[in-house]
Amino acid sequence: MHIYNPSKAPVPAEWLNIDESERINLVLEFHIAEQIEFEDGAQSVHAVIHVVVENQLAMKIDPVTETIARLTRQGLSRHDSIHAIAAVLSGGIFNLLKGNEHEFDIKQYRKRLQKLTAKRWNKGQW
Repeated sequence: MHIYNPSKAPVPAEWLNIDESERINLVLEFHIAEQIEFEDGAQSVHAVIHVVVENQLAMKIDPVTETIARLTRQGLSRHDSIHAIAAVLSGGIFNLLKGNEHEFDIKQYRKRLQKLTAKRWNKGQW
């Protein structure tokens, strides 16, 4: 795999067979080529979270796969759907980093993904 495009799902086996750092670089290269602007330092974090979601999709982890299918059916692009899922994931990570949790709350993550809709995402209510 030489090019990443979030509009098209990578072949799962191919995606998972490349090194994690290469996955991150592919995502970074896509965002740089698209001239997507980030605040200082945010581009790397964005790419890492993007890769985590793509990894979950490639590994067919539910409800991540169900969520992306639902969001795209509801009109979000695949890329925007990845961002929506990543926002929910990031919220769980943020709670962990703030010390509100002692470990990542996978039940809460699943619950929030199940409630996530395109309408809620577009309203900033994820």
